[in-house]
Amino acid sequence: MTACPTGIAHTYMAAEKLVQAARSLGHEIKVETQGSIGAENHLSDNDVRDADAVIIAADKDVDRSRFVGKRVLAVGVAKGIRHPEQLLERARSAPVYGGEEGAGAGNGAGAGVGAAPAAGGSGGGKERSVTYKALMNGVSYMIPFVVVGGLLIAISLALGGHPQADGGLVIPDGSFWKHVNDIGVIGFTLMVPVLSGYIAYAIGDRPALVPGMIGGWIANTGSLYDSKAGAGFIGAIVTGFLAGYLVQWIKKVKVPKFARPIMPIIVIPIVATTVLGLFFIYVIGRPISWVFTHLTDWLGGMTGSSAILLGALLGLMIAFDMGGPVNKTAFLFGAGLIATGNQTVMGMCAAAIPVMPLGQGLATLVRRRLYSEQERETGMAALFMGLFGISEGAIPFAAARPAQVIPANMLGGAVAGALAGTTGVTDAVPHGGPIVAVLGAVGGVPAFFLAVVAGSVVTAVTTVVLVDVVERRKGGVAARAAVGVEADVAPVVVGVGAGVGRGGGGGGVASRTGVGAVSVPAGHVGASGEEVDGAAADSAGVEVADRADGGDGSDGSDGSDGSDGSSDGAGRDEGAGSEVLSGYLTGQTVKTQLVADEKEAAIREMAELVAGTGKVADVDELVRVALAREAQGTTGLGEEIAIPHAKTDAVTAPVVGFARSADGIDWGSPDGTRARLVFLISVPEAAAGDEHLRILALLSRKLMAADFRARLQGAEDEAAILRVLGEIQ
Repeated sequence: MTACPTGIAHTYMAAEKLVQAARSLGHEIKVETQGSIGAENHLSDNDVRDADAVIIAADKDVDRSRFVGKRVLAVGVAKGIRHPEQLLERARSAPVYGGEEGAGAGNGAGAGVGAAPAAGGSGGGKERSVTYKALMNGVSYMIPFVVVGGLLIAISLALGGHPQADGGLVIPDGSFWKHVNDIGVIGFTLMVPVLSGYIAYAIGDRPALVPGMIGGWIANTGSLYDSKAGAGFIGAIVTGFLAGYLVQWIKKVKVPKFARPIMPIIVIPIVATTVLGLFFIYVIGRPISWVFTHLTDWLGGMTGSSAILLGALLGLMIAFDMGGPVNKTAFLFGAGLIATGNQTVMGMCAAAIPVMPLGQGLATLVRRRLYSEQERETGMAALFMGLFGISEGAIPFAAARPAQVIPANMLGGAVAGALAGTTGVTDAVPHGGPIVAVLGAVGGVPAFFLAVVAGSVVTAVTTVVLVDVVERRKGGVAARAAVGVEADVAPVVVGVGAGVGRGGGGGGVASRTGVGAVSVPAGHVGASGEEVDGAAADSAGVEVADRADGGDGSDGSDGSDGSDGSSDGAGRDEGAGSEVLSGYLTGQTVKTQLVADEKEAAIREMAELVAGTGKVADVDELVRVALAREAQGTTGLGEEIAIPHAKTDAVTAPVVGFARSADGIDWGSPDGTRARLVFLISVPEAAAGDEHLRILALLSRKLMAADFRARLQGAEDEAAILRVLGEIQ
C-alpha cells in the first residue's frame, strides 16, 4: 500500500515496480491505488482474505483494520520503487498484524492495531516519526475550523456590528449577524478539541479519537479546573499525545478472548477518556490555574514600571499561546484596567493582538516557496482575521512549526507592545486589531498602526529566517528527497497543509516527498497531506499471494496499465498523432535535446518551449511557480526521469512539454541519477482537477517500464517521440 499527503507520481511508480517484480518472481499481486483522483482497483474483502501478505509503504497513517490477521510489512515508499523484490520476499515472513507481536512497525514489519508506522528501513524508505505525523494530522483537521470560525466572526463583525460610543463594536442579540457570529464561535470552540482528537487518532487509531477530543475540550475549558483561561492549543497538543499513547498502552493489556471485540469501541475509549480527563483536571489543570493567578498578581505589581518593559512583556504574553492561559492573563489584565481609567495597558495589548496572524500571513507572501499551497491559503485567511484582532488565525502555523513560529510571534508581539507603550497608545474597549482603531476606540492611531506594522514585519521576517534555516539544515532539496520529506504540507500546514488525512478504508504506499506530484490544496487539510489536504492523499495497496504455476500473475491487476515493459511493440503507432496525453502534449511541445545543463535553466527552456503553443501568458511566472515547487521537494523521480510541474494562472490552458538531455541534469533525484527525460506539466488554477492528475498518474506508471524509457530515449525525432508517448493510454 502507498499513501502520501500530497503526491501522485511515486504512488503509481511504486505500484508499477511491485507489479513488475511480482511477475518476475512468480507471484500474484493486486495493487490498490488511492490517490488524488480517487480509489482505483480497490482490494475487496475476498482479495484480502486470499492474500498471503500485505505490503504498506506509507508516510502517513493508513487504516489497517481490514488487514488484521495478515502478515503486514510497513516501509517507506522509496523502498517500493527501489527494492520491490526485497519487499516481496520480506513480506512472506513479516509479523501478523493485530496479533501478539505488539503495536510497532519500527522495523518495517507489521504494526499492531492503530500503530503509526515508524522507520521502515534506511535511506529513502525511512518514514517520518510518529510524533511529526500525529502533529500534522491534528493540524490538518484543525485548519478548516480555524478558517471557517475566524472568517465568520470577522464577517459578522464587519457587516453586523454596530459602533458604540466608546469605540467598541457590538452585534445586536437575535439579529442575523449575531447568529452568524455564534456559528463562527462554535467553529473556534471546536478547533482545539479537533486538534487534540486527531493527534490522538494518528497515534492510537479510532479508540483514541474520543479521549483525544474530550481531553482537548477539557484543556480548553478552564472552568473545569478553576482557571479563568483554558490551556488553549498547547494544552490540546498535550492531551492529544497523552490520549494517543494512553490508548496504545491500554491496547497492550492482555484480556480474555470474549472481551476483545468490545475493547476498541467501549472499554478503551471509556477508560482512556476518564483517566485522561481526571488527570488533566487534578494534575495538569491545577498548575495552569496557579500560573494564571500569579501572573495576574505579578503584572499588577508592574503597572508603575517602565512602559516599554511592560508593553514588551504584555506583547510576549499575548503572542505566546494565543488564547491559552498566558495570553488570557495579559488580555484580562489589560481589559480589567479599562474600568479604572487606565487604558494604556489595553493599548499595548491591542497592538500586539493582531501581530501573530498578520505576521504569519505576511510571511507566506514574502517567501511563498517555504509554504505549501494550503499554508498560503491559510495565510490569506490569517491576514483577514488579523485585521479584526483574531489572533487564533496564527494557531495552525504555531502548531505545525512551534519552534520557529512561537519565538517569531513573541518577538513581533514584544516589539508592538513596547512601541505602543512608549508612544502612549490607549484602547477603550477590550479588543485589539486595526478594527478597533478604525472604529475610534484607540487613542494615538498613527502610533498604534506603526506598532502593529512593525511587530508584524518583525514576526514575518523572523519566521522566514527561522523556517529557512531549518530547511537548509535538512540538507536542501536533494537531501529532502532522499530522506523523503513531504512536499506540500507543512504543514503546513501544515501543512500545515496540507494535512495529513487517512485514506478512507484504504491503505497505501505513498511518496513522502510527493516527488513529481501536482500539488492539490487540502479541502479539509488536510495536510500538510501534503498532505494534506483532509489533504489530498495518494495511496496504493499491494497484496501478494504465492503463485504455484509461475505465470504472469496479472490477475486483473489493472493498476499495471500495461506497462510491464513488454518489447513486442504492439500498439506503438496508436495515438501517435497530436492527441498525446489528452492533447496536452503536441509536436510543438516536444524537444529532442535540451541546451540547458542545470535544473533552473532547463525549466526556463521548457517553459519557453510550451509558450510556443500560445497557452502561456507569463513565462517568468510559470518558471517561478515551477521553481517554488522544486524548493518544496524535488520532482526528480529517479530512473533518469524528472516531472517538474506548476499550477498557476500564468498558463491559460493545460499544457505538457517533453524534452531530453543527452548528458543528463542534476535534479536531486532520490536514486542519484541525472534526469535525461524531462516532462513539464503546467495547468491553470481553475483546471487543476482530476484530468491532469490522471495524466500524471499514467505517465508515472508508464515510465517505470525500462523498455518504454529506452525507446523514448532512442526516438530519432519529434514524430518518433510522439509515437512512443502515444502508447500512454
